[in-house]
Amino acid sequence: MSFLQFLSENYMEVTISLIRHVQLVVIAVGIGIVISIPLGIFLTRYKKLAAPVLAAAGAIQTIPGMVMLGIALIVFGIGMFPALVVLTLYAILPILRNTYAGIIGVNQGYIEAARGIGMTNMQILFHVELPLSMPSIVSGIRISSVYIVSWATLAGLIGAGGLGDLIWTGLSTYKTNYILAGAIPSAILAFIISGLMGLLQRIITPRGLRGNQ
Repeated sequence: MSFLQFLSENYMEVTISLIRHVQLVVIAVGIGIVISIPLGIFLTRYKKLAAPVLAAAGAIQTIPGMVMLGIALIVFGIGMFPALVVLTLYAILPILRNTYAGIIGVNQGYIEAARGIGMTNMQILFHVELPLSMPSIVSGIRISSVYIVSWATLAGLIGAGGLGDLIWTGLSTYKTNYILAGAIPSAILAFIISGLMGLLQRIITPRGLRGNQ
């Protein structure tokens, strides 16, 4: 059976797996954003904590996905929830690191000028620091999203669904079409997300800084 024929006969299964995969990515990265951006802002105010916190987040990234999923399986059981816990932990570092670096990298001259016209610390954060660091933050979200698209394929091992289900089915039954049906949409999804986030990053980058992108 050709791959195109396989897709025509199993398009519903592939579509359901793709939708679940997108859900895993969107939820994990979304939670990662909610955690990482406020934490990154906090670390810029308490710089002594930055090194240990970033080191801890980096240590999580070094743990293989299979190990993390195994631990989550033992602690939380099977299903979508343990997969989201693991994927969210993996999503945090790129966003956290880029948020911290972006805000720290804002030219102090802009901050002093804002203070000079009477802005409060909160106004400086929302009107100066965050807008200027947003390209860096979006870059972190872009990196995180592409990573999670890849790591989410492992979620099928603990019953979370997604395109990984098709890949693992193909590997266990030696059916190439199942592997391709999971791997190709996953690669295309990563490419689309990277392209869209790259476009957004370019749009929000101030014109004078675009030459550095």
